[in-house]
Amino acid sequence: MDAQMEKKTASQAAVEADSIAWIKLSSVFLPLKTPISDAKVLTGRQRPLTEVAFLFAEIETKNGHSGIGFSYSKRAGGPGQYEHAKEIANVLIGEDPNDIGKLWNKLCWAGASVGRSGLAVQAIAAFDVALWDLKAKRAGLPLAKLLGAHRDSVQCYNTSGGFLSSPIEEVLENVEQSIADGIGGIKIKVGQPDLALDLKRVAAVHERIGERAAMMVDANQQWDRPTAMRFGRLMEPYHLTWIEEPLDAYDVEGHAALAAQFDTPIATGEMLTSVLEHVALIQNNSVDFIQPDAPRVGGITPFLKICALAETKKLQLAPHFAMEIHLHLAAAYELEPWVEHFDWLDPLFNERLEIRDGRMLVPNRPGLGITLSEQAAHWTRGTAEFGKRA
Repeated sequence: MDAQMEKKTASQAAVEADSIAWIKLSSVFLPLKTPISDAKVLTGRQRPLTEVAFLFAEIETKNGHSGIGFSYSKRAGGPGQYEHAKEIANVLIGEDPNDIGKLWNKLCWAGASVGRSGLAVQAIAAFDVALWDLKAKRAGLPLAKLLGAHRDSVQCYNTSGGFLSSPIEEVLENVEQSIADGIGGIKIKVGQPDLALDLKRVAAVHERIGERAAMMVDANQQWDRPTAMRFGRLMEPYHLTWIEEPLDAYDVEGHAALAAQFDTPIATGEMLTSVLEHVALIQNNSVDFIQPDAPRVGGITPFLKICALAETKKLQLAPHFAMEIHLHLAAAYELEPWVEHFDWLDPLFNERLEIRDGRMLVPNRPGLGITLSEQAAHWTRGTAEFGKRA
C-alpha cells in the first residue's frame, strides 16, 4: 500500500472512530429593544413580544470536532425546551456524530411520551443543527455547500421594520432604510380588527416602495375565510409576492381555496412543528410558498424532508426567521427561494451576514459560520454539561 493510500485509510478510520464526548446546553434570553406587536396582539390572543428564548447546544467529539446549534421560542416555551433537552442529551454521548438521522430518531424516542412535534422536537432541533454544523466544519465547507448548494446568495426580505406596533411613518422610514441596506423585499404586518386600516397601510407602503423592491404582507392567522377572500381580492392589483398566514395555520382546506382563487401567491407553514403537518399543506395544494422553520420542525434533518416533498410540487420556499440557519438551507433548494432578514439575533453572534443587491450572501466560513458572542453569556440563565471534554 502506497503512502497516499495509507494516509487516506488512516483519515477515514479517524472519522469513523470519532464519537460525541461532550455537550453543553445553554438557556439564553435575548431582550428586544422595544416590545413587538402583530395582529395576534391587537386581537388579544397574545401579549407583546419583549424577549426571545434560545436553546443553544454545543457538541464536541473525542477527536476535537465541534458544532453549535440552536432552537428558540417566543413568549413561552423556552424553559420547557431547555428542560426537555437536559433530559435527553445523555443519549448522544459516545455516539458517532456522522449518524445524524439515527441520532434524531434516538433523541425523539428518548422523549416519545410527550410526542413527535411541538416543544419536544424543538428541543431536538438544537442538537440536530449542531451536528450538521459539526459535519460541515469537519469537511471544511459552508453548510450550504455540504448540502449541495444551487446558489451562493439568496433573495432576502425584511420583516422587522413592518410590525403593527410601529406607526406608518416609522414603517415608511424602515422601508427606506431596508432598501438602502440592499434588502430586496419588504414585508409588513396586517390583520388588524379594522380591515380599512390594513388597506391604508398596504397602499402607503406599496406607493413608497414603487418598483424598488418586492412587497409581501403577513396576517398572522387572524382572518376567517370570508375576510381572507375579501382581502385577497383587494390585493390583486398590488401584485404582492405573497399573502402570508391569512388563515389559521392548520386550515388546510381554507388555504387551498385561497391558493386556487387568486393570482397572488399564498404563503404559510411557519407555525407548524412537524414534517407531517407540512405534508398536509403540500399534498392539498394549500400553498404557493412553503415556510418551514427548521428550529420549530425539529432541525435540519426534518427540514430537508419537507424541502424534498415541496420540490416535487415545484413550490417556492421562504423559511421563517433564523436566517443564520435558513440561508444555508435556502441556498440548497432547487427553485429560487427567499430568506427572512431579522437583525434581532445579531448581538448573539460575533459574525454578520452580508447583504448586497437584494440578496443575502452565503458566508464562506465552515459550517453555519457562527460563534457565540460574549454578550450571549450575559443573557444566559442556565447551563448544563454532559460527558467530558476531550
